[in-house]
Amino acid sequence: MVALVGSSLELYPVTCASAVFGWHGEEIPQHYDFRMCAERPGPVRTTLGADVLVEQGLEALAEADTVLIAGWCTRPDSPAVLDAVRDAHARGARIVAICEGVWIPAALGLLDGRRSASHWDLVDELSAAFPRARFDSKVLYVDHGDVATGGASATALDLCLNLVRSDHGAALAARIGRQFATPPLREGGQRQFPELPTSGPVPDSLAPLLEWITARLDQPLTVEDIAARSGVSPRTLSRHFTRQLGVSPGRWLLERRIATTRALLEETDLPVETIAQRVGLSSAVNLRRRFYSALRTTPAAYRRSFR
Repeated sequence: MVALVGSSLELYPVTCASAVFGWHGEEIPQHYDFRMCAERPGPVRTTLGADVLVEQGLEALAEADTVLIAGWCTRPDSPAVLDAVRDAHARGARIVAICEGVWIPAALGLLDGRRSASHWDLVDELSAAFPRARFDSKVLYVDHGDVATGGASATALDLCLNLVRSDHGAALAARIGRQFATPPLREGGQRQFPELPTSGPVPDSLAPLLEWITARLDQPLTVEDIAARSGVSPRTLSRHFTRQLGVSPGRWLLERRIATTRALLEETDLPVETIAQRVGLSSAVNLRRRFYSALRTTPAAYRRSFR
């Protein structure tokens, strides 16, 4: 993993990436090497007013498996930078662009005909400059495999953890996420930012409710149960979920159950029937059907791939 930075740097998305792809202690496998590079190596000014020393130039991209373009404070349009990223992608490197960094894959045509995440403040300008791409300012991130895009800087942690999940499974992503005390891994389709809360007993943030649900996945929870916990009607609950997360309560609950299933398949030898009971899917038959619908593979095949 090589983070390509500009002449000035917003630290947050880059430090998120370094935290996810860096060293996590002896008990967590180390699969990544994190470095930074710049078109002009040397001191790089940051938004904190302090400099960061970047020792490597664009030649570092020639060896990168993943190129992270994040933390840019100005539009990245240097021909040398564009050529280096184009060459990296052509030889198979994954391009990950966040916030202002989305300009680079867009300028290279890598987003043509594709849906891509965008910061809400950039979506109009990006859409005008690159009409063949489809920019979405509502979602957290969009991952096409060879190219992934994130919206606001705060999506960096979610997107990086999703890359770990894609590369090495849900269990490793969850173990890394727990070190940061993050909430359950957010899917890319969830919203970048919640709408302003309306009046009523539902809290401004859904986080306490989501934690309550996650702790009870083994129980046969229904939308009605969740609504009762919140003190609102199922219809009101669905409206809050859709506004703040972009998905219904039932969809969010199923995604958590599938994510927990993936982790148990990766880290345990539990039979599928037992896992089904632990994640609240009642039976092995139901789990296999839901799992295949979500991932287009069977639990047995998934376990063989990630064990």
